[in-house]
Amino acid sequence: MVEAEGRVYPFQGVEALTPEVLETFDYAYRGRDALVEIATDEWSCVCPFSGLPDFGSITVRYLPDAVCLELKSYKYYLTSFRNVGIYQEHAANRVLDDLVARSAPRWMEVVLDYRLRGGIHTVVTVEHGAR
Repeated sequence: MVEAEGRVYPFQGVEALTPEVLETFDYAYRGRDALVEIATDEWSCVCPFSGLPDFGSITVRYLPDAVCLELKSYKYYLTSFRNVGIYQEHAANRVLDDLVARSAPRWMEVVLDYRLRGGIHTVVTVEHGAR
């Protein structure tokens, strides 16, 4: 029998995140309210205590100003979290900060909905700007 207590799997720090891969394209209808929603259930990062994976969904809603987020680059960005040890609350804020820095939306919301772990369900919602 293998003793599992105290076992920690290796993981990376936030320096492994790649916000520089985020790309945008010009929003041709600047000034018009267009609520953009991007959602995926392929969110993954790791627990900063054990290195065990955390899974869930992430939804981004935003009102673009001059540019929109390019989706393929967004997928590459999300993938950079895969081996990063980060608290759920910090992950939501980091995603929001990186997306706002790149796209400068009028308003943005990020919702991270983590799958049950140890009988606990966690949803973290953060916002930027006024809707």
